[in-house]
Amino acid sequence: MGIAMRKLSIGLLVLLIFIAGCNSSFEPELTRIDVQKNLEDGEKDGEERIIAAKEKLQTIEKAFDKIKWSPNTEPEMARKEDVIAIFFIQEEKNMPESLYEYRIWFEGETATIISNKENEGYGRLTDEAKVRILESELLQEE
Repeated sequence: MGIAMRKLSIGLLVLLIFIAGCNSSFEPELTRIDVQKNLEDGEKDGEERIIAAKEKLQTIEKAFDKIKWSPNTEPEMARKEDVIAIFFIQEEKNMPESLYEYRIWFEGETATIISNKENEGYGRLTDEAKVRILESELLQEE
């Protein structure tokens, strides 16, 4: 019985490891942001900046978590956006990243965001502290 019990135990262990491996969920991850800043006259400044530092990406993600989205809204803005940010998000393991474009206007204590992501659309960030953080992270010079 000792050998049969040992084989059964090993079999159960292998089965549990297999099940655990199949059930592990992959969390989407923001891997980088490409930032294109516009000048005051609406012209792009020609320089694209890449944000890839994990701390900065997490800070920007926390600010984005506070945005109130209104999907299926077609806003018209009076001027060109201050910045265009392309988010590279790894949504599935071993698959190419998905790219999402965010056009962002900073207006005093608020930020207005237009996203090409279907479930987002038009958004507003009204948490002044988060607006300042987002503005400084996206518009800073390196």
